[in-house]
Amino acid sequence: MRKILVLGAGKSSWHLINYLLFNAQEQNWHVTVADASLELAKSRTRNHPSSNAIAFNINDESERKSEINKADIVISLLPPSLHAIAAVECLVAGKNLVTASYVSEQMKSFDADVKNKNLIFLNECGLDPGIDHMSAMQIIHSLQSKGAEIISFKSYTGGLISPESNNNPWGYKFTWNPKNVILAGQGTALYRQNRSNKFTPYHRLFSQTEKINISGIGQFEGYANRNSNAYIETYNLLNISTLLRGTLRYIGYCSSWNLFVHLGITDDTYKINTSSLTYHDWISSYLPDDGKPLLQKLQTQFHYLNLSSDDWNRITWTGILEKTLIPISNGTPAEVLLNLLESKWKLQHGDLDLVVMQHIFEYKLNSKTHTHISSLSVKGENETATAMSKTVGLPMAIAAKLILNGEIKTKGVTIPVIPEIYEPVLNELSELNIIFKVEQG
Repeated sequence: MRKILVLGAGKSSWHLINYLLFNAQEQNWHVTVADASLELAKSRTRNHPSSNAIAFNINDESERKSEINKADIVISLLPPSLHAIAAVECLVAGKNLVTASYVSEQMKSFDADVKNKNLIFLNECGLDPGIDHMSAMQIIHSLQSKGAEIISFKSYTGGLISPESNNNPWGYKFTWNPKNVILAGQGTALYRQNRSNKFTPYHRLFSQTEKINISGIGQFEGYANRNSNAYIETYNLLNISTLLRGTLRYIGYCSSWNLFVHLGITDDTYKINTSSLTYHDWISSYLPDDGKPLLQKLQTQFHYLNLSSDDWNRITWTGILEKTLIPISNGTPAEVLLNLLESKWKLQHGDLDLVVMQHIFEYKLNSKTHTHISSLSVKGENETATAMSKTVGLPMAIAAKLILNGEIKTKGVTIPVIPEIYEPVLNELSELNIIFKVEQG
């Protein structure tokens, strides 16, 4: 019997674990789900005969060694900062590894050793990064095989709430790691536009957006995501004029979130004592004392953001201006904001989420310029079996199956941008109704 170890049973794990358990008997698998919360792990395995759930601490060396040594493959849904701990143990134990996270410099440094041990550490195999890479590379390779010259490539992804469950002014609820949402965009975004490098610092990121229309779904706003230029070589688009990878939100989200960025309450670098503070006191501490009401202070201090009445409605709706005691006594500004929004942006019973993705290519072929637009929308089934869980978890599960069955021969630290990986994964995803719609122009 082949043993699969799943590290983490959080928001993105439901469909992954369900896929593994559904196929366990046919594939001769036993699935161990390990999480800091034994209850959460048990809720995912649901007493399935081909599974067990365990309480697990990745920082406990004895537990880590024991569980990874038992496994034939490890699928890590841990926070990105913890993948390297699992990776080191997998390397020592000679186990393959799959994650949905970006390849860190530390992970990259394992490449030679992973190859020497005839292993694969497959990263960026979720939604974004993951399905975005695979679907884009399939299009890129197809166009290049016809002799096309790709001039521009823009790719946007959003994990959102479905319109029928959209009952708050932000048009947003948490469907993946909530803290990553709070910290999204920090640093400077880098992309290529008209053959020039463009930099968008954090304080301008949420005001420098682009309107994106997805046919049959609606209009969104997109902002640049991380370092798009890192993928110019990966995608073999060395001569491309424009390349940008971005994140999608419903219209209005970005301008309102921009106030929190400028106010400084998305900062995760220092802790504050909030044991006797109300949200009103906390926000006031970032502003000058001029005797004005708090909302008026904010409007005066940040007049340059040109916020609308809808923006101020979103901001006051969060409760950030209320004289309510902050329930945590010590945390970073980002953690205090997260604690507040986790109750406000929580998926409720019956809520459905929505994942949207769009690739926009411009290319030259036979002296003519063409457009290729490829769009994906996936709706969740309920508040647990979410579209985010489906699109993050299924690519990882399918890839793990392919690795266990010897159908992926590639070794080393890699991402799914080669046909050997993306073709079978995308083929099976299409059978599971994760399908792109294409518009040509």
